Amino acid sequence: MSYQSGTPRDPNQLAQIISSNIQKITQQTSGIQRIVNQLGTPQDTTELRQQLQQKQLSVNQLAKETDRFMKEFGSLPVTTEQRQRKIQKDRLVNDFSNTLAIFQKIQRQAAQKEKEFVARVRASSRVSGGFPDDGFKGGNVLPSESEPPSYVQTQADAITEEDLMLIKERETTIRQLESDILDINEIFKDLGMMIHEQGDTIDSIEANVECADVHVQSATQQLARAADYQRKSRKKICILVVVLVILAVVIGLIIWASLRK
Repeated sequence: MSYQSGTPRDPNQLAQIISSNIQKITQQTSGIQRIVNQLGTPQDTTELRQQLQQKQLSVNQLAKETDRFMKEFGSLPVTTEQRQRKIQKDRLVNDFSNTLAIFQKIQRQAAQKEKEFVARVRASSRVSGGFPDDGFKGGNVLPSESEPPSYVQTQADAITEEDLMLIKERETTIRQLESDILDINEIFKDLGMMIHEQGDTIDSIEANVECADVHVQSATQQLARAADYQRKSRKKICILVVVLVILAVVIGLIIWASLRK
């Protein structure tokens, strides 16, 4: 289920939603792999292909939604917990990237199977429909000597119409798969940019913290020296006062003694 009540701003809530989406993508990717394994086998039916398309659409929507949440997570305001958030984001990006890589690999497998099917249908049409490369020109079928021209033409037209419908359907599927693969590539680019920008941000924060720490240490040393100077200054003043008092007492005694004589 997609998140419907707006993009949350809380980092923990965002991380939980991203993790949940990654788990959903992983689960649906496993189902897609099982379906892709059945393509080209007797179990290959219209219903099976409809299930495949629905699951692929769901995973693509989840991937794009998760990409938006990852960007939101990376754009949250810088806090003192930035280092912890970076570790958390790196883990989420790694899990998301690995999950998308598996999904994209399965998409490539599905596209390859569809291309092989189209090639087989075209080859089969040329053989069973009676139009080899030198006998099919400009859409005209050349009748063989053993079959009446009207019979060969009717049979070839019927086969061609059915095969063309199959080819058109599969080629549409191939184009959609290739478009989805390109979408996943764009998400990979976004993830790479987020990791790079996050690293620059952390480096800048750490540099500022280290610079601030140096300034704090310098200020502490200066305050300590100032306090030491102040203590020494008070001590000198006290000694000077004591000396002056002693001199005053001595002078007073001398004056008092001379007056008595």
